[in-house]
Amino acid sequence: MGPSTPLLIFFLLSWSGPLQGQQHHLVEYMERRLAALEERLAQCQDQSSRHAAELRDFKNKMLPLLEVAEKEREALRTEADTISGRVDRLEREVDYLETQNPALPCVELDEKMTGGPGTRGKGRRNEKYDMVTDCGYTISQVRSMKILKRFGGPAGLWTKDPLGQTEKIYVLDGTQNDTAFVFPRLRDFTLAMAARKASRVRVPFPWVGTGQLVYGGFLYFARRPPGRPGGGGELENTLQLIKFHLANRTVVDSSVFPAEGLIPPYGLTADTYIDLAADEEGLWAVYATREDDRHLCLAKLDPQTLDTEQQWDTPCPRENAEAAFVICGTLYVVYNTRPASRARIQCSFDASGTLSPERAALPYFPRRYGAHASLRYNPRERQLYAWDDGYQIVYKLEMRKKEEEV
Repeated sequence: MGPSTPLLIFFLLSWSGPLQGQQHHLVEYMERRLAALEERLAQCQDQSSRHAAELRDFKNKMLPLLEVAEKEREALRTEADTISGRVDRLEREVDYLETQNPALPCVELDEKMTGGPGTRGKGRRNEKYDMVTDCGYTISQVRSMKILKRFGGPAGLWTKDPLGQTEKIYVLDGTQNDTAFVFPRLRDFTLAMAARKASRVRVPFPWVGTGQLVYGGFLYFARRPPGRPGGGGELENTLQLIKFHLANRTVVDSSVFPAEGLIPPYGLTADTYIDLAADEEGLWAVYATREDDRHLCLAKLDPQTLDTEQQWDTPCPRENAEAAFVICGTLYVVYNTRPASRARIQCSFDASGTLSPERAALPYFPRRYGAHASLRYNPRERQLYAWDDGYQIVYKLEMRKKEEEV
């Protein structure tokens, strides 16, 4: 051991006292901090326990209420199902009663038997139509309905080309317009942003009403002819039929419709003056004139030349009519009320004379309270394409032979 060893020991012993004091103060400080933390933890635990107890009480109070609400919901659902079943049964009973005790067809027998208004117009032949196909079906009932979407305004037309080889959908919105939307297929039309998928075809003249028709690659529509210099009322109620080639986008033919004093054929659709229709037999036109402002007229047109081949004065009244269509040479007129209620086929006229009004079914449309601005029959699909207050609807039809009893 060297001479410096005693000095080192003395130095360490002299510093041990202060170090022990500092350690004692540090331990006391840590103990106080730990005690504070323990107190806070105890408070948090007390608050958590109190909140848990409150939540348990709230849960115990809410569980019976939720059970009562669930029972009431099930009771309301059961009651709604019961009411729906009763309504369905009532409608079936009403349809059955209407079938067993049908309302009188919209035919005025005195005029029908005596030929009153049927011989009014010069050149109106009112002869039986000779069918060019073996189509002999009539409507049994409007079986189902499918609402596809809402597109455009309250009045318009949407359809397929019954002779076309594609699935294109044609949409003509409005009663005074010159632009048609063409969709590649039905699925594109049902998309949310459908207008972006559509091509636009602009016709040189605005159409009138919702009586347009797409047939064999052509758009047929009515327009008002240009007025003569100096004005005059001769053309005021005259319309011109236009045949427009959709692919070439050119006017192929035009013809002034051979009827004077045209008025809207449907009492509930005031903007349409000529309603064009297509069926298994070809092209037809539904119209009315001032000469007999109470009934509809029907004309068979040549789709190639727009010539009128035959004309008939039908017994179907204009009052409360909203739309019509033709199937196998038979005109079916749809009636409604104002305000709109449930539409019904209430008058039919078979140009061939095979189906008598007494044997024709007068079905209601499925449950929907609206107004049809247009109806287009597709003979390939046996479906109706309807425009109902801006909604595009498809109706499936059930057919029967004309000779079968209702």
